Amino acid sequence: MHNKINKLTLAIATAATAFSSHLMAGGFQLNEQSVSGQGYGHAGRSSNVQDATIVFGNPAGMSFLDRAQISAGGTFLDVSSDIDNAQATQTSPAFGGATLPVQGTNDGDMVPSKFIPYAFYAQPIDERLAFGFGVYAPFGSNTDYEDSFQGRNQGNYTEVRVVSAQPTLSYRFNDQWSVGAGVTYNRVDGELQRQVPLVTPLGRTEADSRVEGDDEAWGYNLGVIYRPVPETTLGLTYRSKVDYTLEGDFKADVKGLPISVRDDAELDLTTPETVNFSITQQMSDNFKLMLGASWSRWSRFERILVTGEARGEVTNEEQSYSNAWAYAVGGEYQLNPAWVLRAGLSIDQTPTQDDTRSVRIPSDDRRIFSLGAGWTPIADLTFDVAYSYLTERGTLIEQTKTDSFGGSPAVTSNYRADYKNEAHGFGAQATYRF
Repeated sequence: MHNKINKLTLAIATAATAFSSHLMAGGFQLNEQSVSGQGYGHAGRSSNVQDATIVFGNPAGMSFLDRAQISAGGTFLDVSSDIDNAQATQTSPAFGGATLPVQGTNDGDMVPSKFIPYAFYAQPIDERLAFGFGVYAPFGSNTDYEDSFQGRNQGNYTEVRVVSAQPTLSYRFNDQWSVGAGVTYNRVDGELQRQVPLVTPLGRTEADSRVEGDDEAWGYNLGVIYRPVPETTLGLTYRSKVDYTLEGDFKADVKGLPISVRDDAELDLTTPETVNFSITQQMSDNFKLMLGASWSRWSRFERILVTGEARGEVTNEEQSYSNAWAYAVGGEYQLNPAWVLRAGLSIDQTPTQDDTRSVRIPSDDRRIFSLGAGWTPIADLTFDVAYSYLTERGTLIEQTKTDSFGGSPAVTSNYRADYKNEAHGFGAQATYRF
């Protein structure tokens, strides 16, 4: 029993941390680091230099800013999900070969509304060198199903938070070339829960299994900007993988019985490196067009490997995730000196596979439509707002797990349902220039 709960809860922790958001970017990664960029779908993330959020988008861009500035803001995310055609069953030798139904509800809308903040500062040191610093959330997830969720044997609560701090330097060689580099300090913590089925002399019951864990790790980012002509800007940004070793405490309490399990374990986790390339083209005095593509090396995530403090290898499960691409196109129109209008479209691929997709992150390929505006009432101050609508392709979730506690008979649980997700993102940002 002790060993099985350790295995299950920490495996869930790995998956939830690796795919820590099914909100606004590719099923696992947050895009909420710039509301000005949100307005055009982040199509010019690495090439459109307009405020201090370029510290995240491309550190090389800081040296093209003409003066010190601070940008701070956030996005409020409202996610909704529909669950249809749900079925859940359990089988066990203790049932005499029978397959028994699991009763429960499928309300959907299991992602609570969240506000995701950020802040960035950029400071020119001289005509060529600039310094920047940012605090933001690159990953984050919270799925909270109702207590009676029919798929609770697969997972019913996930909360993972990642916060990053990034000091960065940028150097501009001339009017055409600049480079940037920085380090990231990253902290991850989270809580996972599921109801583990088991058979007792009194009949079927469940164990409430929970795990909490955290870790800190370092990464880095690199960027380059090239302007072959003043009207064209090309940007390339690389964000490194980050290696974590999560250490967690977990507990499991069997419902209706005085059985309680406590232990700790650890797992190694590597989040993938990402590359973003974008082009910003000034089409006229008032209009610029942006194109972008991002690639994440999720093929690194081949398996879940969890080790116990006293047991060595606890679980080793094949995952075989694939690399993921995202594409975006957007535009920005300067209506007058005070107002700028934005629009964008993004298409994100999911790295998950049909046969391993989870109730914790039930996401698929998505499209994101964005609108935005910027208002500069005075030269030193700009307010930006943006709205994004995300719609995902409907997806089938089918999961099966086998659990065995001590000498009790093994129980195999299965959950199958159709999911359809959508999200609304409302962003606001203020930039002040010194």
